[in-house]
Amino acid sequence: MMGGRCGARIAHVVDDLAAAFGAYPRKAVLDRCPHCGPPVRVDECDLFWLTIKLGNTVGGRQDVKALLPMLFERLITSDELDAGIVLGKLGQEQWGSWPLGEQRAVEEFLDAVWHRVLGEFPARVGVFTGAREFLDGVASAGIGPARYLVAWENIAGCSADRHLAALVNEMVRISDSKDAIAAWVRREAVRERLFRAYERDHAAAWADDFARAYDLACLL
Repeated sequence: MMGGRCGARIAHVVDDLAAAFGAYPRKAVLDRCPHCGPPVRVDECDLFWLTIKLGNTVGGRQDVKALLPMLFERLITSDELDAGIVLGKLGQEQWGSWPLGEQRAVEEFLDAVWHRVLGEFPARVGVFTGAREFLDGVASAGIGPARYLVAWENIAGCSADRHLAALVNEMVRISDSKDAIAAWVRREAVRERLFRAYERDHAAAWADDFARAYDLACLL
């Protein structure tokens, strides 16, 4: 699943995550709020359940950091976790106050995943099956889309274009939306990209996706 240049980049940033958070020991047993039950044995509990409780009634900030590399890796290698819950731990634990090396490792991981998502259509990156899923996930961490939209502008190719068309076509009542993604879609450069994609792929099975997205963007 993670072959090629993008796969190598993701493997590298996963290793960097492990190194950045290696100072926080992973405990076999995590403390738990005494009113909520006994301590939790990490290897014996459901991982999805643990992500909900982690940093709340189970474990503390250091435990979140210790488990973060493993949880991030599971996000891109399986569909067992929820991106909003896992990435939401960043905002919950005020990751903007973490040491710069830890912040950078998180940013580089997310950048690599974003490039991987846009590099194939449909995306096959664990829970991230498209651009919307990724952008919704990082929003749960309190991270705005600007960084990723700028990167998108510099990622060429049919796959990235098809993700753009899918994003526009999936947006509900986009003309009434005031969020940053809708504002970006309204830009002339985005409309032109959709038009060029349609011209390039007019004979392809997905050409109508570009046409619908372009028409919608022009109505804004």
